Amino acid sequence: MPAQHLFTQRHGGHSLSPYDSLNLGAHVGDNPDAVTANRQELASRIGLPLDDLIFMEQTHSANVAIVDRATASPVPNIDALVTADFGCGLVVLVADCTPIVLIDDTHHVIAVAHAGRVGAEAGILPATVSAMQQLGATAQTTSMHLGPAASGSRYELPEEMARNVNKQLPGSLCRTLQGTWGIDVRAGLVRQAEALGIQDISVDPRCTIASEDLFSYRRAQGATGRQAGVVWQ
Repeated sequence: MPAQHLFTQRHGGHSLSPYDSLNLGAHVGDNPDAVTANRQELASRIGLPLDDLIFMEQTHSANVAIVDRATASPVPNIDALVTADFGCGLVVLVADCTPIVLIDDTHHVIAVAHAGRVGAEAGILPATVSAMQQLGATAQTTSMHLGPAASGSRYELPEEMARNVNKQLPGSLCRTLQGTWGIDVRAGLVRQAEALGIQDISVDPRCTIASEDLFSYRRAQGATGRQAGVVWQ
């Protein structure tokens, strides 16, 4: 059976404002009981026990962990998870950063990665692809799916910083709707994936900053929940 994936949004959960309502982040100040209930909703939706979902303690790094069903969750100091195991779900949490899902159905290897500006610059995508290849995956048989994230049209940065990001992540430099300098992390990730040999690429066009249906740290200016990218096989 092919691997499956999804990207959540903010509605249909148990959390109260400013985390309303399907907040999946346990590190943002939300009621722990509400977060557990929300994670149970997610597990039920994909048909796995909650104990078989593996989360990360994300740190905006290029650190990758190869895991299996016996791995304790959350995995500390990690921004990507890779597995060839069946029956476990891999989860990445975001609120403007790009959630990456990678699937190689031919070799039964799946991955998630957390690609904010810092992690994308550090090389989280090539590091994740390399870890997948350790388990037998190939770029030619891997598909990449990018979820909702801050769009280039709204992700403003000072020009010098934006140009420095573009040096490490070519293709990310852009202009925002206001005509200011910005970055499009997803555009840079697509170019990077293509350079790695991945051709099967899909991008969810939704912008977290613009859409009230999604959590956005930038729009909320701080306290907010986290949505997820999830893959399982």
